[in-house]
Amino acid sequence: MITPAVLLVDDEPGVLYTLREVLSERGHRVLTAASGAAALPQLDDAAVVVTDLQMPGMTGLELIAAITARDPSLPVILLTAHGSEKVAVAAVKAGAYDYLTKPFDIDEVAVVIERALEARALRVANKTLAAERALGRRIIGDSRPMRRLLDATARVASRDVTVLVRGETGTGKELVAHLLHAQSARASRPLVRFNCAAIPADLAEAELFGHVKGAFTGAVGARRGFFAEADGGTLVLDEVGELPLAVQAKLLRALQEGEIQPVGSGRVEKVDVRVVASTNRDLVAEAKAGHFREDLYYRLAVVELIVPPLRDRLDDIPALAAEFARRYGDKFGLPALTLEPALVAALGAASWPGNVRQLENTIARLAALAHDATLTAADFLEQRGHEAPALAPAAAPSDDELPAEGGPSLREQVEAFERGVIARALAATGGNQSEAARRLGTSRVTLIDKIKKYGLGGR
Repeated sequence: MITPAVLLVDDEPGVLYTLREVLSERGHRVLTAASGAAALPQLDDAAVVVTDLQMPGMTGLELIAAITARDPSLPVILLTAHGSEKVAVAAVKAGAYDYLTKPFDIDEVAVVIERALEARALRVANKTLAAERALGRRIIGDSRPMRRLLDATARVASRDVTVLVRGETGTGKELVAHLLHAQSARASRPLVRFNCAAIPADLAEAELFGHVKGAFTGAVGARRGFFAEADGGTLVLDEVGELPLAVQAKLLRALQEGEIQPVGSGRVEKVDVRVVASTNRDLVAEAKAGHFREDLYYRLAVVELIVPPLRDRLDDIPALAAEFARRYGDKFGLPALTLEPALVAALGAASWPGNVRQLENTIARLAALAHDATLTAADFLEQRGHEAPALAPAAAPSDDELPAEGGPSLREQVEAFERGVIARALAATGGNQSEAARRLGTSRVTLIDKIKKYGLGGR
């Protein structure tokens, strides 16, 4: 996981230089901006912001307002000139975490920043814990895209609106839908899931809204539909883009009027259902092409949540892989499984078109075929020719680069790959071993051993 960054915002180069050097020496990752406008694009990478009060263009107070509107949990520390304490106190009341007056004590600034980082980490952990308690299972996602998604999900869950969850196949849309229900006032009521892609078009209406006896061939008895079963609770419509247009019109009525009409019945029934729909399609494009009703799209997407693909949350791969190893180790009755650092590096360098689901299946397969309690990169690379994903182009040899008979052994190839991954991590972190270890999902001690083994430099 990448170290949380401290974003310094000040129009005085000397202040930026001094703070950057001190904080870097204390092991912090530091970003800098000479103005509020330059700081805004960097907020997604920041865990705490330290900003001057008086700056050309956007002032510190205006920056605080922009940050609070965008991410209220992001702590902001204000630097003010002597005599501006009243303004600073007002800023704290408006949402700033703390303030310090210039000239400031460097150690004091560092301590306040570290307290803010701890407070931020605690808030994130508490939110995750609350979500896990509501859902009844662990949630892996400390990357910024996932934290933003979980924050948005928690806010939306308590507001009884229709939600459209979009994302590629295998990203975890179903998890988000279940979390919306678990954190809502309907949590004690039914959660019903309807897979729109798994039901034949001519049966979708009867499955959703129910039918009476004799409504069609094979209807030997009356049946309640999924809407009626979810009354008072939540109905999850998986892959809603697969619904036939004729059924879409009736779904629109159910959403607008809260009414359903079973197939073959002249009676209208009232239902109280919150609908959460999911799709891997671009429904706006589908509507323009005439494959999806535009009015239904707007009715479903009162709030739209986007689940990030795994390529946008690579920081989560070590934790996800460890959780899947624990889960499948327990399932298969194995001793506690561990992942060697080279495997973690290989997983991070791989492409995952199937996203989290593909990563889970890969770890499950490695666990099922494990020789001992350590899952290795050698096993992963050996299985690449079956179902495991290919490594990224920079790490994967082409067919004409494969060793000829009598060439390097599998162990030698794995060690060469591991050496290259560690060398790239050290280069990307400027030789910082602690940061490189975090990015590789291993300990600093293990990394130092590998550096010595492969004759690599670093500090």
